[in-house]
Amino acid sequence: MARGPGHTGARRAAVVGKPIAHSLSPVIHNAGYRAAGLTSWTYTAIECAEAELPDLFAGLGPDWAGLSVTMPLKETALALADEVSPVAAAVGAANTLVRRPNGRWYADNTDVPGMVEVLRAAGVGAGARFTVLGAGGTARAALAAAAALAADSVTVLARRAEAVGELEPVAAALGLNLTAADWADRAAGANGADVLVSTLPKGVADEFADRLRWTPATVCFDAIYDPWPTPLASAAEAAGARVVSGLDLLLAQAVGQFEQFTGVAAPVSAMRAALHDAWSGRPAPGQRQHDGQ
Repeated sequence: MARGPGHTGARRAAVVGKPIAHSLSPVIHNAGYRAAGLTSWTYTAIECAEAELPDLFAGLGPDWAGLSVTMPLKETALALADEVSPVAAAVGAANTLVRRPNGRWYADNTDVPGMVEVLRAAGVGAGARFTVLGAGGTARAALAAAAALAADSVTVLARRAEAVGELEPVAAALGLNLTAADWADRAAGANGADVLVSTLPKGVADEFADRLRWTPATVCFDAIYDPWPTPLASAAEAAGARVVSGLDLLLAQAVGQFEQFTGVAAPVSAMRAALHDAWSGRPAPGQRQHDGQ
């Protein structure tokens, strides 16, 4: 049975961020509600800037079960919660705010278990050597996923050396030994990894596509899903490497949120089918954007 703080009527949830208009999260969650028989549940998208989130959050009534949080709100969301999960605290960002049955708000990060799930499904096991491209919020989740998968080593490449430095406390909290590679020699720094995770914006990772030594044993995870496939993913797939997309992560993190919001098992097949249908019918390139949710 769906849970809530003494509330038995209509229940609400939403994804918040800016920009948000093209988010696929409502497609995924609403399909899940229909398949699970949660007829009183609705999920919407709310455009919200960082400075606006505290007021929006304070105005949520008892019918609100939770929020999915995307950029640029993940750090702000962490500060608003009454309780914080260990993984969200370690990463320093929350993509999920859940109203507990006692009315208190709980911050979590389902990007991390979602990333673990999709990488494990691609064959990543203990002792893998990770290389992470980029040093933003998704890179933090990648570090936590690497720790959960008992990575042997993690190398980070970013255009700004100081950004890598900001990841060092995260790595320390996760028990990871972090190595920074020189962006000027980025191809050499990225080669030799068992798992390559790109968290770079659209187009920035394209130059790596033909400069890396891909093997069938390599796993390439490109967090972008628009456009897809990226040059990086295409080059990896052509060499026989296993490829994971941001669309895979989008579904996996949404499943975790659905179950925390509703308290019922997620109908994953229905949610996956709805996402696939929406993505297949997407508008032409240039009319949409990746939003992380």
